[in-house]
Amino acid sequence: MSSPQGKAQRVALMLAAAALAAGSAFFIFYTARLLVVTHGLRSVRAGGRGAYVGAVVFPLLAALLGWGGWRIAGAIRGRRPPSDA
Repeated sequence: MSSPQGKAQRVALMLAAAALAAGSAFFIFYTARLLVVTHGLRSVRAGGRGAYVGAVVFPLLAALLGWGGWRIAGAIRGRRPPSDA
C-alpha cells in the first residue's frame, strides 16, 4: 500500500501534467487562430510585427509545454524515473 505522501505526490504530478497539457493545447489553438486571422501571415496590419513573433513563440511554447507534460505523465506511469531533484 502506498503512503499518503506518495499518493499526494502522484496527485500533484497529475495536476502538473494536466496543467502543462492544457497550456500546450491553448498555444496550439492560439497558433491556429493567429494563422487564420492573419490569412497565413499574409495580411498583417501595419505595426503588427507581433504576429510574426507569435508565429514563432506560440508553437515553441506549445511544444515545450507538451514535452513537459509528456515527461511528467511518463514519470507517473513509471516509464521514466522522476528527476534527480
